[in-house]
Amino acid sequence: MRFNLFLALSSVTAEKAGISYTTTSGSAQPLENILADSGVNTVRQRVWVNPRDGNYNLDYNLKLAQRAKAAGLSVYVDFHYSDTWADPGHQAIPSGWPTGIDDLAWKLYNYTMDVSNAFADAGISPNIISIGNEIRAGMLLPTGSTGNAYNLAQLLHSAAYGIKDSRLSPQPSIMIHLDNGWDWNTQKNWYTSVLGAGPLTEEDFDMMGVSYYPFYNAAATLSGLKSTLTNVASTWGKEIVVAETDWPTLCSRPAYAFPSDIKNIPFSADGQATFMKQVADVVASVDNGNGIFYWEPAWMDNQGLGSSCESNTMFSWPGKELSSLDVFGSI
Repeated sequence: MRFNLFLALSSVTAEKAGISYTTTSGSAQPLENILADSGVNTVRQRVWVNPRDGNYNLDYNLKLAQRAKAAGLSVYVDFHYSDTWADPGHQAIPSGWPTGIDDLAWKLYNYTMDVSNAFADAGISPNIISIGNEIRAGMLLPTGSTGNAYNLAQLLHSAAYGIKDSRLSPQPSIMIHLDNGWDWNTQKNWYTSVLGAGPLTEEDFDMMGVSYYPFYNAAATLSGLKSTLTNVASTWGKEIVVAETDWPTLCSRPAYAFPSDIKNIPFSADGQATFMKQVADVVASVDNGNGIFYWEPAWMDNQGLGSSCESNTMFSWPGKELSSLDVFGSI
């Protein structure tokens, strides 16, 4: 079973602002080398279509993937299909793209194939490509809303075949990624609806990815994650990945109560290691469990990572590796 952690692209952006990274012993090294030496085997790179500042566009990602490849790391491409963040509350159609379903599906197919071909031409063969990021509410809204399951299924089918018809060889595993990985009803209802709509078939994708964050809902128990992933795997037989997760080293005023079965894990580097081992054990217990990805372990100028906790990174300010990063060498 592969356990994976992605290279935090915002951290690489921070390098331009003078952030540098050091190992636990104080040796300055490129971030990707520190990750590889700690047992990481795959980096997860988000791709935006036309970002205003150029960060996370295709050229940016090709350069970053070359760095990852040189460090011996595999690449997981995470298509956001937007000019900025795509998540449960934001799934905006890129500027200049059509909004009618047929034209949008055709644009999506060609864009996905063009980006895939660009990676192939650069000598990079991603091992995973996610067609959308946390698309519980849909993608390319409003056209691809879950309120119109047929449209959403058509878009996902088009995205999948943009990869399948590309020059990538070997072909990557194609992932669909939702949030709330602890909630079986969310996963069941989403896949039942979208797969039942018609255009998307189970043969179009290989992996089901989930986000699992413990600090947004007291119901996000580890036992809930285990039962949900077990049900997902037994129902659809796909490879299972926790595509995003993290744990705080400092959380003095959490906005929500932590789940009951993990609330005693300390907020520390040791706690991060404990939490990751427990999540890894859950994934390992599931049929076709494939891996786990820690979200943004080295984003030094945003250590809270959007949560109410002060720090969730695996590096301390201003860029020193914490002992918790070594957990990837032992799971």
